[in-house]
Amino acid sequence: MKKGKTMRARIIGLLWLLLLSHTGIAMAGQVEVVNTRFDWRAGSWHVSTTLKHDDTGWEHYADAWRVVSEQGEVLATRTLFHPHEDEQPFTRSLGNVSIPADVSVVYVEAHDKVDGWSKQRIRVDLRQAKGERYEIHR
Repeated sequence: MKKGKTMRARIIGLLWLLLLSHTGIAMAGQVEVVNTRFDWRAGSWHVSTTLKHDDTGWEHYADAWRVVSEQGEVLATRTLFHPHEDEQPFTRSLGNVSIPADVSVVYVEAHDKVDGWSKQRIRVDLRQAKGERYEIHR
């Protein structure tokens, strides 16, 4: 009995995989945060972030990135209003980002219209001039 259920589950899983592999939605995958740069300018941060995503059109594209604290508080969000099918990877910036003085570590996360917020993100230590996939300029 258990063996029959396992086989049925595998067949259903394979059918779903086959179905999804023939749609543009499944092909794009999650958005990747390639790198980010924080520049201190006149009392606030200017953040430039490079994303990579296999945008397939208006139904599935990278549509935002954000800066969040270690506690998950959203400090800033950059909305992306259109797909970048022919421009990959691409960099977009956001100025006047306010990060409280007692916050020394933030994360940059990216979002796409189908998969939501990507599990991959960049940890940024604002006390360090550079780290894995980030730079800080004061």
